[in-house]
Amino acid sequence: MKKITLFACLFIATSITAFSQEYNYKFRLTLKDKGKTAYSIDKPEEFLSAKALERRQKQNLEIDETDLPISPEYIKAIEEVGGKVVARSKWQGTVAVHCSDSAMVDKYKELPFVSDALFVWRGKPKGATKTDSIIRYPAVETVVFGDYYARGNANIKTNNGQYLHEAGYKGKGMTIAVIDAGFSHLPQIDMLDNLDIKGYKGFVYENEDLFNNANQHGLNVLSCIGTNKPMQFVGTAPEASFWLFGTEDSRSEFPIEEDYWATAIEYADSVGVDVVNTSLGYNNYDYPAKSYTHKDLTGKAALISRAADAAAKKGMLLVISAGNSGDSEWEKITPPSDAVNILTVGAIQRDSIIADFSSRGLTEDLRIKPDVMTLGQMATVVKDNGFVSYSSGTSFSSPIMCGMVTCLWQAFPTLTNKEIQDVVRQSSDIYDNPNRDYGYGIPDMKKAMEIAQLLADKKAALKPEKKGKK
Repeated sequence: MKKITLFACLFIATSITAFSQEYNYKFRLTLKDKGKTAYSIDKPEEFLSAKALERRQKQNLEIDETDLPISPEYIKAIEEVGGKVVARSKWQGTVAVHCSDSAMVDKYKELPFVSDALFVWRGKPKGATKTDSIIRYPAVETVVFGDYYARGNANIKTNNGQYLHEAGYKGKGMTIAVIDAGFSHLPQIDMLDNLDIKGYKGFVYENEDLFNNANQHGLNVLSCIGTNKPMQFVGTAPEASFWLFGTEDSRSEFPIEEDYWATAIEYADSVGVDVVNTSLGYNNYDYPAKSYTHKDLTGKAALISRAADAAAKKGMLLVISAGNSGDSEWEKITPPSDAVNILTVGAIQRDSIIADFSSRGLTEDLRIKPDVMTLGQMATVVKDNGFVSYSSGTSFSSPIMCGMVTCLWQAFPTLTNKEIQDVVRQSSDIYDNPNRDYGYGIPDMKKAMEIAQLLADKKAALKPEKKGKK
């Protein structure tokens, strides 16, 4: 009987051990400080690109201590405890670490430079993944002679964005970061073969492949902005340059994706990105992670919202989708669209009526959100099979607006990111009477150009003249 009991106990113990090893974990460590670094704010060219420095200088933004990276000694010490650092944010002072034992969180907390540790992910160890064969997806869209935008007409003409293009502003010289999920099959799609891609990077641990991860959301988003096939489909900033970043892990929904996003936006800053589009939003997480409530919509509760605001303070212009919860119990916008100093975009139908799914405002601290509206129902996109098609969601209203905002900033480079956002709001049809559904309304880019011109002229008149040498 004792042998049977002993065997049963051993079996139970083995089962518990096996169960505890079934999952891997990630924790967000909040640091007391960032430690020592070899870099100095006096030599920012050592950790920021020339283009990043130029963006700061144009807007009179100083390099400060938040720009310095986290000490490599801290990273080393964390990994010596066990696990692997998979994300880090110098602006927020956080590090995310992947490990195979949840009990390790207590060891991380014992590190002298760690003030707190938060659970942000649980999942099964990654198994083998299949890869697709390399297939080309030729452009099959019918050429519509004499119709420059063709299938893309509604995307841009809803906001009179064609006036920007007709004036010669199509995004040339501007760099846009698309922070999203996958860009499935992008290298093989002929409809997108002439995009100027400056670089790309996957930030999702163990799922870094952007082009072969069976997710086309980022591809669809990118196509709204950058497609450049006249008389077939032209996007809203067809001559812009792009950086592509993957932060969304479509296999689950956990707060770690906010850490990936925070890492990506800082990378975008370092390489000199001007404008950022993010068609992502987070409020409801998988068990046992804690989800957000409406009281958290302050722009300060969610890590991703704080990171977005920090990016805006570095001179980047962030355009973010409002979310697709308008016809759900949640109803409201979702972080990071509650962030301060960013442009939140909701969705309308082709008749200018709000799409039912478009998330509503206000924020918890009573700021107007969404900021503006554009087409989001039956928007034109390129699918990962190479076909031009239609999709619905604020995921597409955001990049459509992002492209137009980029062209507007190209036209008026002396304006700051915040001034451009204000101009877009002022050009909207209900600017004087905003509400929780439409925000400031539907922008008119022709009107925005007129307002921006007045502002640029005013700034130029106030700027002191440089005295020549005698």
